[in-house]
Amino acid sequence: MKNTVQYYAQLIKFRLSTTVVFSAVIGYLLGVDNFSLLELTLLILGGFLVTGSANAFNQILEKEYDSLMKRTANRPLPQKNLSISNSLIFAVQIGIIGLEFLFVINPQCSFFGLLSILLYVFAYTPLKRISPISIFVGAIPGAIPFLLGWVAATNDFGMVAGLLFAIQFFWQFPHFIAIAWVQDKEYKKAGFKMMFGAKKGKYAALISVLTSVLMLVVSVIPYFWKITELQLSVYGAALIFLLGTWFTFKSIKLYNKCDDTTARNVMLASFAYLPLMQIIYILDKILIQ
Repeated sequence: MKNTVQYYAQLIKFRLSTTVVFSAVIGYLLGVDNFSLLELTLLILGGFLVTGSANAFNQILEKEYDSLMKRTANRPLPQKNLSISNSLIFAVQIGIIGLEFLFVINPQCSFFGLLSILLYVFAYTPLKRISPISIFVGAIPGAIPFLLGWVAATNDFGMVAGLLFAIQFFWQFPHFIAIAWVQDKEYKKAGFKMMFGAKKGKYAALISVLTSVLMLVVSVIPYFWKITELQLSVYGAALIFLLGTWFTFKSIKLYNKCDDTTARNVMLASFAYLPLMQIIYILDKILIQ
């Protein structure tokens, strides 16, 4: 029983799903005026199950390719620890339950949850073996959680929701490029075409730099535009600007050096940047506003 639970936890990528839900929670806390523990609980459960469902579908579709890469060869499907049929039933069930939880919050949440599953499973996953454009497509469902949390709190998909989406959307390019760079040999074994320009080099690094700059600019817009629904103080804006500048310089260093060590540093920096930026937004709202 213990092993079975572990296998299903691997199938839904438990840790990844948890980090995705973190973005949704931050979005909710940024947007909420009248805090509801029930809404937040539904958002956490619904977001986790929807993300887990998409991850499970992804592993079902990529079972053969996962077996070719050292990093993924020990997943439950390549190892035959779970059957395809059981995994498929599980993915469908948790996906439906997750969408129902989000629908209870409001229909818009359920719509964005469904959109993220469809794009991740039926667009991003097959495109990975066709073109690096998959990174662009995958960045869309990857950016939805931040937006989803705001929509859950406000029942409104407007400029602020789009702004939160844009921050996480642009962040994903240096994040994915760094991962693709570090895992380049492994991805090529499985036939995944994840690197812009087809190989590690200046072109991919330049995209990382440009999107890092865009991410930096978008993240401080609330201070300059004085958006009523999402205020950002001068202190919060300064911290976010400094954090974004630090991350951008990591991408610039990758452009200058074009080596695996620097790419790994970009990848690690991307893991740190997103939650830190989101925490600054929350602390700014609580302590300054």
